[in-house]
Amino acid sequence: MLLPFQFLAVAGSALFAGVMLAIALILGTYWRSLPPAEFLAWFAANSGVIARTIPLVVAPTLLGLVGSLVLCWADTTARALWLAALACIVALLALTMAYFLPINATFNEGTIALRDVPERIDAWLAMHWIRIALALASAGLGLAAATR
Repeated sequence: MLLPFQFLAVAGSALFAGVMLAIALILGTYWRSLPPAEFLAWFAANSGVIARTIPLVVAPTLLGLVGSLVLCWADTTARALWLAALACIVALLALTMAYFLPINATFNEGTIALRDVPERIDAWLAMHWIRIALALASAGLGLAAATR
């Protein structure tokens, strides 16, 4: 019963990191190449597509992490690793809600000055690397817990 949860936790976290890595490397590069007005138009037209992919990796990740944590609760070392892995994903989601949702709203609504767009894209991408690192850390911690 534990193995499917461990698989979801580790694979989900790694997939989450992969989705975000693709956003950074593919879309981030594209966004930086666009004039500010074109970026805002693109973002408003397409950000919903990106937003719809996130639940596809978040839901199994959380299910796997919580299931693994519950099933390994008696093992203090495994519990600590699963708690740390879950904490990484919770921190990632908190960062998403506190930083990315508001800045994405300014992009979607076009309420940002055009002169500020390049700097905001750079800041967005810099913060995005933190999310990638958190997802990778979660996958690594989950792998350590599952293989101990």
